[in-house]
Formats: sequence, C-alpha cells, structure tokens
Amino acid sequence: MAVSETRREIVFADNTIGRPEIDAVTDVLTSGWLSADRRTHVFEEEFAAATGAQGAVFVSSGTAALHLTVLALGLRPGDEVIMPSLTFVAGAACCALHGVVPVLADIHGPRDLTVDPADIERLITERTRAIVVMHYGGYPASIAQVRALADRHGLHLVEDAAHSPVVATPDGVLGTIGDIGCFSFFATKNLTTGEGGMILARDAELLARVRSLRSHCIDGSSRSRTASGSAGYDVTGVGLNYRPTEMAAALGSVQLGRLDGDRSRRSDLVSLYHGGLAGISGLDVPFAGHQGASAHHLLPVLLPEGSDRERIRRRLRAAGVSTSVHYPPTHLMTYYRDDPDGLRTDAIPRERLVRTESVARRLLSLPLHARLGDDDVAYVVDQLADVLAGE
Repeated sequence: MAVSETRREIVFADNTIGRPEIDAVTDVLTSGWLSADRRTHVFEEEFAAATGAQGAVFVSSGTAALHLTVLALGLRPGDEVIMPSLTFVAGAACCALHGVVPVLADIHGPRDLTVDPADIERLITERTRAIVVMHYGGYPASIAQVRALADRHGLHLVEDAAHSPVVATPDGVLGTIGDIGCFSFFATKNLTTGEGGMILARDAELLARVRSLRSHCIDGSSRSRTASGSAGYDVTGVGLNYRPTEMAAALGSVQLGRLDGDRSRRSDLVSLYHGGLAGISGLDVPFAGHQGASAHHLLPVLLPEGSDRERIRRRLRAAGVSTSVHYPPTHLMTYYRDDPDGLRTDAIPRERLVRTESVARRLLSLPLHARLGDDDVAYVVDQLADVLAGE
C-alpha cells in the first residue's frame, strides 16, 4: 500500500457549524434573553418530532441528562444499575454520587462492542433497579433483547444514546425504546450545541419530573415571573440547575436540520474506511459487517495483538493523523477498581469482563467527521498501514 508523500493535518473530530448557526446565535445575543426559554422550547419540540417522542427536555450536558435520570427514577443508595464498562464514565459517576452501585457488564466481542444481554441477565439481583444500554459509536445495541429482559424483571431501561441522535431502527428510534433516552450534544457529536444534552421519556409524568428537576423544582419560569412582575415562587422538590442556554438551543435547531446530510456523508466515509482497512493484516474492524441504521459516530479499529498503541498513536500524530481511544473501561479506572466508598463494584469478578479487557487494550478510534474528504480517508488508511508494517 503506497504512502502519500504529502503530509496532511487530519483532526480526529470536527463539526459542520457555519453561517446559519452563527446567524442563529447572533439573533439570540441581540434578543435580550439568553437562558432557557422560547428557543429551548422550539428545539425540544423539533427533536421530539424528529424522534417520534411525545416530548423532550433539553439540558446542559449529556452527563446532566444521565444525572437527572438517576434522580427522576428515584434510585437510592444500595440500588444496583447494570451498565457496560466499555463506555464513558459519566453513567457510573452519576450513580456513584448517590450511593447507587454501577454493576459493569461485558460486551458481545470484537465485532460488536455493545453490551451483551446475556451478561446483563447474569448480573441481575434483587437489588437491581435499572439497566443502561449504550449504543456504542452510533451502532444499535441489542435493544429489543434488553427491553424484553427489563420487562420480564420489572426494571427500568435507560438508553445512553449519546452517540445516536435520530437513528431509526426496526425496533424503534434509538432513545425512544427504553423508559428514558439520554443524548449528548458535546462539541464532537454528530449534532452539537457545544455542550448540551436531551432527555426523552415514554411516560409523560416521568418527563415532567425531569423537567422540574432541571430547574430546582421551582414552579414557573424566570420568563413568566419577569412578565408578571412577581418575585414569588415555590419549590416542590430538590432539584438542580441543568438548564441550557438559548444560544445552545439555537445551534441545536440548525444542526438538527443538517443531521441527515452529515450522516449520509459519514456513512460514505465509513464504507471507504472499511474497504481500505480490510487489506491491513492483523487489524480487526468492529461493526464492519453491520447492516442497517447507524449514526456512524466513531470509527473504531482493533490493533494487532501485542501492538504498542501509544507508540502507534505518536507515529500517526507525527504524520498529521489525530486519533483517540473509546474507551478506557470503567472497571479499570482507579476509583472504580479500588472502590474507596464501598460501592461493591468488585461484586463483578474480573473474569466476567474478559471480552471488554481483550478489546480495550487494542482499541483505536480513527478520524471520522462530515468534513473529511475521500482522500483524507485514503491517507489515514495508508499511514496506519505503514505504521503497523513497521511494528
């Protein structure tokens, strides 16, 4: 495989923010009202319509969405929530903050990095209250199997759809199949508001609880109090300030309109990647055989066994190719490994997560975003092949 003689700079992630987003934010800045209000409501309605949900609550981050989920479900110290270890640590942290035990489950294997329903079932105890399924990289997890499992055991099902905004599958739109769906609009996501997140819920009362918790459980809004001239309000529970800004909502509305076009481009790029990567000896490509819908958020590969990943990343960086790792497993993080607060995370023997550990040491995420050109993908593939040939 020939290596390009021209060094490029290929960033790992990028967004498609342009003039329409800038104009939308400028309109907010000149409107005189910056905190969650009318544009937030519009974005919520647009996102709900796009997913087929009855309603949506826009919040300040994906982590805020997960934290509000823990609060809205009424999870208590000692309750257990089963979730994948191969995901960002936010879900486990939101549980641990309240003494809820994050019980960490294994993945299917090197071809499918989503959580294994069979492992989830083995981990259910009398203390289990909820299951979190994460659609890794924008690829649907085995959601129908987990939904049936949750129903059979009377458990809440939470979808971590941080990577998967508006992905329609035969089982339903991701984020609407569980009791609650949580989304992230971080700067690197398919749909970005800089920071931000969204919550969907099947039950209207549950969604109303989330909405109340988002703003200190205060009755009424700042806008309504300003309009009426009233300084009085009541607090009906213990909540937090996870409100978004109107600037973020304005960004989200424009980005939602771009999503189909950006996703089509991502899909084309993934096809190019998979074709090129297939020729690299010793490299495994998760989801390469995937048929059906995907957000195509990540392009993960598994390096050959025994590879020095950090040396490979340095050599790629020297060639102008930025990479990342998604994710260091939660159960190997110092806090969750040592369990200083007695969260009982060691209830899951290490041998139960052998598939997660096996892929984690080989994982590498390659650049993937809608601004990439076909020639950029060819360059990344060529550079990776060249680096691996020198290992």
